[in-house]
This record gives sequence, structure tokens and C-alpha cells, in this order.
Amino acid sequence: MSEYVHAALLLHAVKKEITEDSLKAVVKAAGIDPDEARIKALVASLAEVNVDEVLSSAAAVPAVAAPQVSQPTEAKKPEEKKEEEKKEEEITGLGALFG
Repeated sequence: MSEYVHAALLLHAVKKEITEDSLKAVVKAAGIDPDEARIKALVASLAEVNVDEVLSSAAAVPAVAAPQVSQPTEAKKPEEKKEEEKKEEEITGLGALFG
């Protein structure tokens, strides 16, 4: 069903009316055989929805962070600590963004 919602959002983004025919065209262009029942259900459910309002309220909701699981810490040997420091120094480029 998500491909139909994405198609509707694409139509909305380019300021096109979200109709059964326009959704079918987008879904077909993506190489998917359109499901008439899903398209009709989506168009009917979006008929009374202000998509701009829904998108702006969804963007205003803060992301919920996953709870962190605390793990017991073990005393590390000094040798292991030095190896970790070397690994951190070696990370450059795009890899540094994820460290």
C-alpha cells in the first residue's frame, strides 16, 4: 500500500490533483500493476484530507528516540584502550561522519 501513498504524495508535491486516473498513471509509470481497490480506497480516504496540514503537523512531531539499553561495563586492559584510540584516528572521509 505504501507505493500508492508515495504516488499520492508525489502528485501532491507537483501540485496535481490526486485522482484515480492520476494515481494509476504514476503507479504504472513505476512499473507496478495498479490495484483498483487500493486506488479507490486511497482516493476516497484522501477526499476530505488537507494534505498540506497533515504534512506540516507530521513534520512538527519530534522523533522519538529508542531507549538505550545500558550494558555492564568491564574493566578494559590498557592495551585495548590504545587500539581503540588508533582506530578512531584512522577514520577519515565519510566514515568520520558515522563515528
